[in-house]
Amino acid sequence: MAGTAGTPGTPRVLRAMNDRAALDLLLEHGPLSRTRIGKLTGLSKPTASQLLARLEAAGLVLATGTTEGRPGPGAQLYEVNPTAAYAAGLDVTPERILAAVADITGRTVGSYELPTPGRRPSQPVVRQVTDALDGAVKAAGLARDDVHRLVIGTPGAFDPNTGRLRYASHLPGWHTPALLDELAAILPMPVEYENDVNLVAVAEQRLGAARGHEDFVLLWNEGGLGAALVLGGRLHRGWTGGAGEVGFLPVPGTPLVRQVTKANSGGYQELAGSQAIPRLAAEIGLTNIPSTPYAEAAATLVARAAGEDTVLNRLLLQTYATRLATGLASLVSVLDPELVVLSGASLTAGGEVLRALVQAELEELAASRPRLVVGDVREHPVLRGALESALTTTRDEVFNTSR
Repeated sequence: MAGTAGTPGTPRVLRAMNDRAALDLLLEHGPLSRTRIGKLTGLSKPTASQLLARLEAAGLVLATGTTEGRPGPGAQLYEVNPTAAYAAGLDVTPERILAAVADITGRTVGSYELPTPGRRPSQPVVRQVTDALDGAVKAAGLARDDVHRLVIGTPGAFDPNTGRLRYASHLPGWHTPALLDELAAILPMPVEYENDVNLVAVAEQRLGAARGHEDFVLLWNEGGLGAALVLGGRLHRGWTGGAGEVGFLPVPGTPLVRQVTKANSGGYQELAGSQAIPRLAAEIGLTNIPSTPYAEAAATLVARAAGEDTVLNRLLLQTYATRLATGLASLVSVLDPELVVLSGASLTAGGEVLRALVQAELEELAASRPRLVVGDVREHPVLRGALESALTTTRDEVFNTSR
């Protein structure tokens, strides 16, 4: 029926489209004047004024200061109201849960770290999640009910057909069949679950090295070796959520690993994962190998090798680059991506030196030649991706003025 809220082309829908365009511009550029918003959106001054009045009345924008440095009175500036909504993210590993809350503009307003050491959880996972979330909420000066949406990033993936966590046997307490139902019952906001490496790809696509790219592969190497596959601008998760679990990929150069889910490892993980780097360093004769956990030790060795040009360091980096390219060649041959982003401490620690070596090796092993780049989002990229994912949906809901 003509004139209903959802009919394309009706005044209400057109106003909502203009509203969203203005809000997105304010998020991207920061405070803007009415005149500037009108120029960027193509709206007349009266229409831009009506739009801003409408958004201000809805609590979505605030008047904030005036322009300076020009003759005459300054023009009123407007910005997105940061308190219009809040979103939260969690980054879960066997050792700890990182939690953060961001306002609608993307600014982190509260964070919290909950240690979870030990092979058996000292408290139920539901309690861990709520304690971590509440810690971040309290740090933000908010209440749990103020959070509009929560995204939780974990290793592995929750099977959409069964609701059970797969590919992450090393994460204790997260494999209970009723876990998702229990969390849904106790948390007042919608909750989404996403693979941790997929969230790193979200962060790189929104904020980092993959901005503007619709087809790319992100290779992650830190606690585990994994990949995220972005095709046509969307994450490819696969039938069970296991797309990108490349650590299980059989590759030449290492014995065939069987029963990979029980071993929680596979050929590519054994060949090029972080745990292989200290072993490789010892084999080629390097000394002073750190006694820290293997992911930290691997990053230290790679950084040292990239920064100190010695024969043994060059050998370590070259061998590591060949191993990385061995698995990447399979991904490139199947997916033909535009871009490959190297992320995770065991990759980013090598910087441009390691990137160039992997690029050269990949060009020898794969028919197509994607561009390799080092990831830009270095500080808690899983958590940043969780926040970005939660904020995207939150903005779609809160900024919809057609209702």
